[in-house]
Amino acid sequence: MKVVVTGGLGFIGSHTVVELYRQGFEVVIVDNLSNSSIDVLTGIEKIIGIKPVFEQIDLRDKTVVTAFFEKHNDITGVIHFAASKAVGESVENPLLYYENNIASLVYLLQELQKKKESYFIFSSSCTVYGQAENMPITECASVQPAMSPYGNTKRIGEEIITDVTKVSGINAILLRYFNPIGAHETAEIGELPVGVPQNLVPFITQTAIGIRKELSVYGDDYPTADGTCIRDYIHVVDLAKAHVVALQRLIDHKNESKVEVFNVGTGKGSSVLEVIRTFEKVSGKPLPYKIVGRREGDIIEAYANTDRANQILGWKAELTLEEALGAAWKWEQKVRNI
Repeated sequence: MKVVVTGGLGFIGSHTVVELYRQGFEVVIVDNLSNSSIDVLTGIEKIIGIKPVFEQIDLRDKTVVTAFFEKHNDITGVIHFAASKAVGESVENPLLYYENNIASLVYLLQELQKKKESYFIFSSSCTVYGQAENMPITECASVQPAMSPYGNTKRIGEEIITDVTKVSGINAILLRYFNPIGAHETAEIGELPVGVPQNLVPFITQTAIGIRKELSVYGDDYPTADGTCIRDYIHVVDLAKAHVVALQRLIDHKNESKVEVFNVGTGKGSSVLEVIRTFEKVSGKPLPYKIVGRREGDIIEAYANTDRANQILGWKAELTLEEALGAAWKWEQKVRNI
């Protein structure tokens, strides 16, 4: 089956492309390279042994999206990653986020709606839960008002998909994932943020290798065991495999409703200081850090209840925090030629 992966040269997208090929799918990668590098295509090729089909297009251009689906008229499956994802930037430039994250989604769904049957996997986020009242977070937890335009685009995106599936042949799975980290075991692909990293682990690896002076820990006065925020950190390869399993579920018509929702995480929360100590252990590198004030918008803790994904989707995270941080460190060293 032919599948399009939007944002397929990004961090999660590139790893998903690899897993799709390993399961026998034919893949077309779509990316506008605004937050990724064409070099990732070479990394994918080194892993899978062939060069995937790549189309550099901007999904915000409706005519371009229509032309793409006319060219690749045998595509019935879409895994949609292409989106802007920096919370701070979304607060500063909300219209950029609404255009990029919502318009592109609408144009893709308009093309899929023309088909008798199609399958759509949406890259959603645990941000839709806000600060959930109970841990671990189940899919039954209420969707909270978004704390940023980025978070709002994920909530709105889920609502758009749900509405469209009611009146079309589109079947969809919304994957609400937690905190992806790590890199491929080959160190051929990994997380490569543009500019200053917005996420914890690439900031850790860049600090360890000397690019950043020190790591800032935003607050140590939260009501947690060590005072720092708790998150569910999932290895990107496990996350990539979840997308393939979800797509296969739709293809096999095993979905119980037109739209299904699954949390994708490990089910275990780790504090910022725990992640730092674990990295120091696996890398053998001391990590300079300082405690600074809380960051606006940060929630206290968020980790997944993964029972539904484990039992119904038939997927489970297998790789550990140690393995993820070790892979991220190996990737950082490869990128810096060390």
